[in-house]
Formats: sequence, structure tokens, C-alpha cells
Amino acid sequence: MTPETSPNQRGSVTDPAEMATSFGFQTVQKGQKQELVDDVFHKVASRYDLMNDLMSGGMHRLWKDAMVSNLNPPKRKEREWKHLDVAGGTGDIATRVVQKSDYAAKSTVCDINGSMLGVGKDRAAKAKLDQSIEFVQGNAEDLPFPDGYFDAYTIAFGIRNVPRIQRALEEAHRVLKRGGRFMCLEFSQVDVPALDKVYDLFSFHAIPPIGKAVTGDGDPYQYLVESIRKFPNQERFAHMIRKAGFERVTFRNYTGGIAALHSGWKF
Repeated sequence: MTPETSPNQRGSVTDPAEMATSFGFQTVQKGQKQELVDDVFHKVASRYDLMNDLMSGGMHRLWKDAMVSNLNPPKRKEREWKHLDVAGGTGDIATRVVQKSDYAAKSTVCDINGSMLGVGKDRAAKAKLDQSIEFVQGNAEDLPFPDGYFDAYTIAFGIRNVPRIQRALEEAHRVLKRGGRFMCLEFSQVDVPALDKVYDLFSFHAIPPIGKAVTGDGDPYQYLVESIRKFPNQERFAHMIRKAGFERVTFRNYTGGIAALHSGWKF
């Protein structure tokens, strides 16, 4: 895959609705993006953690820990606390949530990609967490769960790959109970002078070649780097979360804005 736009021309799309036809820097037909994204994650499923290590310099592990600490799942067992992690097929967020709750929480992982779910199921079984984590294949834009079912909804480094992001946010709001919390961790817009240039150079000139050297295919990494640059920036994404019905919407930048943690509540 060759980018149609050079790094210095990139930027988050003006209209977030354009994400439905944005496959990295390429413009594709409506309905085509999901198939292309699925192919990317079929290719990288077995090396998902390596993918995020390459793209974040290993920092994604610390960011995910911070996300789950901020979520602070309850450790009491008076009632079942239900957590949904969307686009988290390998189960890394769900595992953290269950462990943080001292195994009181019940997590459901929902991912559209069967290869990612396969990796997650194997990991959960090896960690003896298969009684605490359920894996369900489903689409973030049309979740297979009833209204008001979950206490918390998380999604980490997945929402930028959803074609209709606003629809996915509305679905998140629908499946949460009143008082439920939405949290999204995603690569975002760097806001530190000079760091943005360094990050661009590393992203476009190092990540795809390293990905090719390690996995034999650099195309998935090229797409993933480009998709970050097309994703709405922090303020724009926060507006989308509010538009979906969430209140008390906030965001916190990590590592100069390389990633951002967004939070909202359903009241």
C-alpha cells in the first residue's frame, strides 16, 4: 500500500463522517472499509501486542494500565458488575479489568474479527480466566446486547477502525446502564512542539519497515499509522461522545497527546 497523501499533508478529517470511507490515506467506497480493516487484523492478530509495541514504543501497556486504574472496577461481590470491552479481541483490557477487581468483575469481549477473538480465548484459557471473560463476535455499530446491560464500556485502540464511529458511540450509550461509564483509549493528536515531528518521522519511516521485517508484511502497519492521522483530534472526538448522549465528557493526554483517554457517563 502506498499512501496517496504525504505525512506533511495529513491531518484528522474535517468531517468525522468521512471516516466511513477513509482507509488510512486512501478513500474507499462506502461499505468497503470494514472488509479491508478485517483483513488487516487477520494478518496481525497473532502479533497484536507487538503491533502496539511498535506503534507506541511499548507505552501502550502503561496507558492501558492507567485506563483500567481510572475505571477502578469495584472489588465487592454484592452484585455482578458487568464490563464490556469492544474491539478488544485479544482480551488484554478485559484481563486487566478482571484482575484489578480481584476477580469480582465479569468481562465480555466483543470483536468483529474472529482471528483476534481466537487469540483472546486461548490467552484467557491459559490464564484460567475463561470463567471471568466471555468472548462474543459482534459489530461495534450493532452490538448484540440488550439496552442498559453493562456497568462499563471500554474500547482501546479500536474505535478509529470502525467505519461509522458516531453509530458505535450511540451503541455504547445504548448498552450502558444509567450511571454507566464509557472509556476510550486511542492514538490522538500530539500537542507538544517538536515531538509531533519526531513522532511523524518515526511513524512513517520506521514502523512500516520494522513491521515488514518482523512479520513479513508492512502494509497493515502503513494503514495503522495513516489511520491515526485521519482520526478526529481530542476536542472533535469529545464532541462526538457528547453528541451520542454522554455527559461529563473529559479527556486526558498521555505522552504529549500520542494517546488520549476519553471518558463519559450515561445519566
